Amino acid sequence: MDKEKKYSPSNGYVAIIIILLMIILPILGMVFIKLFLLAIILVIGIFCLPGLMVINPNESMVLVLFGAYKGTVKKNGFFWVNPFFVKKKISLRARNLDSEPIKVNDRVGNPIMIGIVLVWRVENTYKAAFEVDDYMHFVDIQTEAAIRKLAGHYPYDNFDDEQAETTLRSGGKEVNHVLEEELRERLEIAGIHIIEARIAYLAYASEIAQAMLRRQQATAIVAARIKIVEGAVGMVEMALDQLSAKGVVEMDEEKKAAMVSNLMVVLCSDKDATPVVNTGTLHQ
Repeated sequence: MDKEKKYSPSNGYVAIIIILLMIILPILGMVFIKLFLLAIILVIGIFCLPGLMVINPNESMVLVLFGAYKGTVKKNGFFWVNPFFVKKKISLRARNLDSEPIKVNDRVGNPIMIGIVLVWRVENTYKAAFEVDDYMHFVDIQTEAAIRKLAGHYPYDNFDDEQAETTLRSGGKEVNHVLEEELRERLEIAGIHIIEARIAYLAYASEIAQAMLRRQQATAIVAARIKIVEGAVGMVEMALDQLSAKGVVEMDEEKKAAMVSNLMVVLCSDKDATPVVNTGTLHQ
């Protein structure tokens, strides 16, 4: 059986009045009329006291009688049940799990640090109480296993896997959805409902972090240089066309090559160019 069933307990206020009468009246009877047989009622009243229980909002009480599951009380209030029942309180409130970043390998084998935030709550109290030994510890272990499996499915980025359309760094909702489904499948046995799961921390492991940072910087520099060269070629081409169209100066191929070389140096240099003023003729 893996189904949760409801149990209807007795009203606790009525029960406590009866129990108090079963305790107080026999004491008075034994003191004033010396009727010691009333001690039996006194013992029964004291025995019934452990049957009283308080259930707060968004809490539940799982009831077991001699190894048999009798049901779960989910409504809040003051109640009384059979004192032979073994009672196990299970919270139904939503809980946060902010996992510590763990070191795993992504799909291409790079060591990375990854941590997630998980919001969950108990949905099936029978499974949480009896299908696993400790459902809170079960959530911790299965969360770590899901993180390792997720990291093995995607690369950190597409530097080493250019064919990858989805990465851990850029996957966003898709990666979080895969994580939620993996956790939902793993935690279903414990009656856990997944409200939200998302990556909260993602970075390269310390041993390769500096190398990867330099690689990213180099990639950014190359991309910027490509844009600079494209712009410089366009500017040189425009300058030559306008000089030729307006007849400002007549230049042969050698002079054009020299001008192109000078303009490319000025436009593509990462430092300010130092101008040289020619006070002689054009050929000096």
